[in-house]
Amino acid sequence: MAAPLPTFGVVILTQGRRPEDLQRGIDSLLAQRDVVLDVVVVGNGWRPVGLPPGFKALHLPDNVGIPAGRNEGVPHVSGEHLFFLDDDAWLLDVGFLADCAEVLRRDPGIGMLQPRIMDPDSQLQPRRWIPRIRKGDPTVSSDAFSVVEMAVVVRRSVFDATRGWPRTFFYAHEGIELAWRVWETGHRTVYHGQLRAGHPVINPRRHAEYLHMNARNRIWLARRNLPWPFSWAYVASWTLITLVRWWRRPEDLRSWFVGWRAGWRECPWAAGEPRRRLRWRTIAAMGAHGRWPVV
Repeated sequence: MAAPLPTFGVVILTQGRRPEDLQRGIDSLLAQRDVVLDVVVVGNGWRPVGLPPGFKALHLPDNVGIPAGRNEGVPHVSGEHLFFLDDDAWLLDVGFLADCAEVLRRDPGIGMLQPRIMDPDSQLQPRRWIPRIRKGDPTVSSDAFSVVEMAVVVRRSVFDATRGWPRTFFYAHEGIELAWRVWETGHRTVYHGQLRAGHPVINPRRHAEYLHMNARNRIWLARRNLPWPFSWAYVASWTLITLVRWWRRPEDLRSWFVGWRAGWRECPWAAGEPRRRLRWRTIAAMGAHGRWPVV
């Protein structure tokens, strides 16, 4: 008898502002081979319409932010694995999800996968899409301690153990916390350079709150996840890095430090959310695999 096909619960998040991009992503899912998909399109402040047969629509009356929006979609899909796809991302290969399932089958220690993100229509391939300090060859795979969130695969059981994306973040750096939380479950987060997904090259500063969220959520990452002294070391290192990078851009620095102060003044936990920091053995495992949670 043939083995059953791998199953994926797919969560697409959109505000309905990019209908052509959304359709491109949907078409790339419909083209996938040798997998069974259960798809929900989450409308973050928008009611999804015109979806293919079998695709579910989830209307959120208000924009609850990117992490919370993704979390809202998860209970509406079934599958051994979860795949999160932003509405401006798409799959470049018809065997992408089947290949992801095979990687996870062969290595039970992997909890989450980020593919190589690329824009086939651009000569620019941002280094920020490679989630490691020594970027090197983007086709080379490695353990990872953050992910770019536009296209990621995670085992459903692992995602449930992490308790999901950090919904208070709204956007920015939620892929760092989820990656750390995957390590906390005893699994690894992996960047896979041979698996590909598409995304246009867009300046992250297109979001008006970019600098504020960038700084605030760095502080929240430390407060939510790291025990002392790693919490202070993480904040200190990123503050120094920002000063070195932007000292010639005082207006940007001022905006960033407004968010930095908000990170200390505002509560990073949602009401009723348990306050769980990483265990020392998780931090040791991350360090043994190449990156202590300091930078």
